[in-house]
Amino acid sequence: MRAIVHPSKLSGSQTAPASKSSMQRACAAALLHIGKTIIHNPGHSNDDISALEVIQKLGAVVEIEKLSTEKINTSTIAVNSNGVKPVGPAMNCGESGLGIRMFTPIAALSDQLINIEGRGSLVKRPMHFFDEILPLVGVKVQSQKGFLPIEIQGPLVPANITIDGSLSSQFLTGMLMAYAASEKHNVEIKVIDLKSKPYIDLTLSVLNAFGWKVEHTNYESFRFLAHAPLKPLIEYTVEGDWSGAAFLLVAGAIAGPIKVKGLQLNSTQADKKIMEALQTAKANMKLEEDGILIGPAENITSNNSKNNFKDNSNDNSINSIGLTAFEFDATDCPDLFPPLVALAIVCNGITKIKGVSRLAHKESDRGLSLQTEFAKMGIQIDLQGDEMLIHGGAVIQSATVFSQHDHRIAMACGVAALVANGPIEITEAEAINKSYTDFFTHLQELGAKVDIQ
Repeated sequence: MRAIVHPSKLSGSQTAPASKSSMQRACAAALLHIGKTIIHNPGHSNDDISALEVIQKLGAVVEIEKLSTEKINTSTIAVNSNGVKPVGPAMNCGESGLGIRMFTPIAALSDQLINIEGRGSLVKRPMHFFDEILPLVGVKVQSQKGFLPIEIQGPLVPANITIDGSLSSQFLTGMLMAYAASEKHNVEIKVIDLKSKPYIDLTLSVLNAFGWKVEHTNYESFRFLAHAPLKPLIEYTVEGDWSGAAFLLVAGAIAGPIKVKGLQLNSTQADKKIMEALQTAKANMKLEEDGILIGPAENITSNNSKNNFKDNSNDNSINSIGLTAFEFDATDCPDLFPPLVALAIVCNGITKIKGVSRLAHKESDRGLSLQTEFAKMGIQIDLQGDEMLIHGGAVIQSATVFSQHDHRIAMACGVAALVANGPIEITEAEAINKSYTDFFTHLQELGAKVDIQ
């Protein structure tokens, strides 16, 4: 698929997509919960669909009920489960990094031999921690030198272990869920150098919502506590997605004003930190009861831009955006790099973002992908060790770019196109389906001219 995004002014409101981080964790918890789980506001990205397929392979029965016949259907998902009881010899996690790392320890609760598979970029992403950690809890593992496919056979028996958390928090999420469901309470998981702590907060939040109790000491030690029996019927509502909404918020900041709805300001999602970056860049924001109103910076200095919103929608000058370069540490929220780059390119000055080392093992090597694709638009991005320097303020050139089969690269280029000097054509744009299937549709609904071919 090719998406051609034209320079456009945006207006109106849009509801953030469902969080795939929240949705996938809800699916895992619903599988582990013996009884019935009702999931409200479920996501429908490729990763969400993969999660539903995995829990069915691991024994859950899934029913989807449509609640409306509107353009974007609302539905709930009912999951009936008797625990992890695989119905076949294999499970495929699609291209979901969270899915493969979270569901593998969960699948290992069974004593059945299971082949763990994936597709696309996932087959190139390292999974050596399975080889290192799972044997310590009684699981037999056979991988392709740390890569997929991986063959496992449990049952996983919780024990005191130490995990290196420097590469990814996702494997720890799977171990926390597997340990909690085992109901063994006299064990401890120690973690060294944990990254992406907010994602672990989200995991603990989901576990707590279902009734399991896990406590931690400075994210270095996790213990599992006794708790009341889980309810036979549990209802869980998936949060709005700060990761996907980050692109809408940046789009509003450079081409709005727009209102973004459906986000929880008290969310534990790591990518909520996009608000800090937007404030530092002096975006024009106002928090309202039904959403976040955001647009280009005011042409006059304000001490509190959240409470003094000025509509610049009639000013067609890119220079009127008035955003300023900023510094930001994305070590714990590396998925923010693409929308932050789309924001930084229109900021006057050089923006510095820390945490580049977290980008190598994503759907693409995102540091290099961002540098390569934005260079086609005339934007200079320097990679210096763990820092990315984005030279903002230059004219964004009309160009043809490649998504690198990475959903966040495709969306970042689409946002940048809104203030380019001509259309930006994005090839392999279907990559957005991994996390935000409706992204281009939502831009169109906000007034952007987007041609899909």
